[in-house]
Amino acid sequence: MIGLGIETSCDETSLAIVKDGKELLSLKIFSQIDLHKPFRGIVPEIASRAHLEKINPLLSEVLEESKLGLSDLDYVAVTRSPGLTGSLMIGAQLARSIHAVYGTPIVPLCHLQAHFAVLHLEGVEPVFPVLGLLLSGGNSAIYKIPHFGKMEVVGDTMDDALGEAFDKVAGLLSLPYPGGPPIEKEASKYVPEPKEKDLLPPLLRNLEQDRVAFSFSGLKTAVSHLIAKQPDLSSQAVCYHFQKTAFELVERNLKRAVSITGIKRIMAGGGVLANSTLRNRLSKFADKNSLEFFSPQKKIYCTDNGAMVAALGYYLFKQGYSKSLDFTVSPVRQETYI
Repeated sequence: MIGLGIETSCDETSLAIVKDGKELLSLKIFSQIDLHKPFRGIVPEIASRAHLEKINPLLSEVLEESKLGLSDLDYVAVTRSPGLTGSLMIGAQLARSIHAVYGTPIVPLCHLQAHFAVLHLEGVEPVFPVLGLLLSGGNSAIYKIPHFGKMEVVGDTMDDALGEAFDKVAGLLSLPYPGGPPIEKEASKYVPEPKEKDLLPPLLRNLEQDRVAFSFSGLKTAVSHLIAKQPDLSSQAVCYHFQKTAFELVERNLKRAVSITGIKRIMAGGGVLANSTLRNRLSKFADKNSLEFFSPQKKIYCTDNGAMVAALGYYLFKQGYSKSLDFTVSPVRQETYI
């Protein structure tokens, strides 16, 4: 079964062709980072225009590389939520156009779920139920997933997502945008002294909560105060302690989610998982707590991409879910299809 995946939710234009939900035939991504870098954030109008300019050339490239034609597609999977409405509309219109000409079924989906389906392109078997840990620029959440097509929120962010916190802290330190890679690089250079005290205190409010909840706004403020009080402190030290405190919160919430649900199989995804320090910490955390932990090995699979959309589309389509022209896009996540 051959599927085309279309992803245009935010600042990556990406198309991919996948066979049977697990074999990648072609993947193309146009990153808009350079377009948004001067603004240190995503500008919706720039994003949607870039999608419009790049989507057709990328379609030609994936078809050429896979040696397939549009008539060979069994389904077209496209991100319908969540995301920037204008950007989502560009991908949706391409899917509708292919359907109008070839009658190809459309599988409009929530790309948050797709971050977990992409693991099957790396050989992870679709065994359920699982906990889905999603950490990106716009999302920090843990979901209970009984099967593809349904997910239940176990814990969500109360303010900033982790990726957003990375960007803001990078701004405070005059590091490049986006903030994830430069902060990880700076943190890796820092060697703490034996028994060195935390420069950023643990998030006590979350320690006292019984529920699963992410909150990084206070940590960002604490970094700002730290820089103001200790202006001679190296950026390497600040980055190291910021990561350490942020990742401790992730582990704490994950442990709490496992305790609440009893599920010990975890799939992780999202752009922040490109951080090797975080992946290593979570792998050690899983080993220590006798958990199964899976995260993308290829960094390209951590960010938004068409391959993950095509992979999830395969499982949804097999279960009988598809649309024609009558679907809408939405900035709000869709948690249940089937």
